[in-house]
Amino acid sequence: MGHDLPGAANSFTTSRLLAWFVWKTMNSISRAVPEVALQAIRKLITEQGFGPGGALPSQRDLALQLGVSRASLREALSSLSALGVISIQPGKGVFVQSPVELPRGEGAPGWPFAAQASPLDIFQLRYALEGFAAGLAAVTLSTDELDALEDNVAAMRIELKSGDFEAAARLDFDFHRRILLASGNQAMLSILTASADIFLESQKLPFIRAERAMETWQEHRKVLRALARRASGAAQKAMHEHVRNAALRTGIAFVAPAAT
Repeated sequence: MGHDLPGAANSFTTSRLLAWFVWKTMNSISRAVPEVALQAIRKLITEQGFGPGGALPSQRDLALQLGVSRASLREALSSLSALGVISIQPGKGVFVQSPVELPRGEGAPGWPFAAQASPLDIFQLRYALEGFAAGLAAVTLSTDELDALEDNVAAMRIELKSGDFEAAARLDFDFHRRILLASGNQAMLSILTASADIFLESQKLPFIRAERAMETWQEHRKVLRALARRASGAAQKAMHEHVRNAALRTGIAFVAPAAT
């Protein structure tokens, strides 16, 4: 199958149009109910002085207090738990683990693209873009493309084992680029191409937590297995989970909207 990039003028126009559409979509995502609930819980912990070990109100009471559904509340709590802010103990309740201020990702220290977009913006864009691309790629990718992805995943494991996180981040970027390429959607690929430096920088961020670096390789392997099975839904789900987990490893509370 052909995957040549379109001409520069057409690529730019398509990229601008699709970027506008995705921006409109992301504008709604950023105000999703679980995100509102997450920030409200964060505010509750800070303003009411909950310290480590402090018990939050029951999930039923929290949902009523915040005016959100139990499903939205559970998703918000799950993200806070992944960040280590709270501990959810079945049958006992929800307890504060760390009252430390929770980063939201608007301006991560040292982020060189603050004038264009925050890390949170980029992770949300990647969630929308790359999840869909993975679903498409499961149907369209060739045997050679699958082999190249397998080689990439194997190489990433070697670099992570040696502690070369710069090389691992470049392989991370290449893994996602190859999936976009295999999807056959030139408009989506043009967004990555036009903003390659920003995407690559976002893929360096999760490696700030060296003890969790291998999670990236494990998640890539899960995406790869779904692609190898030609399981479109599983590939999309695995990619969504990977992007959300990468954001969490960065310290960014990433909440996706519930499916309707």
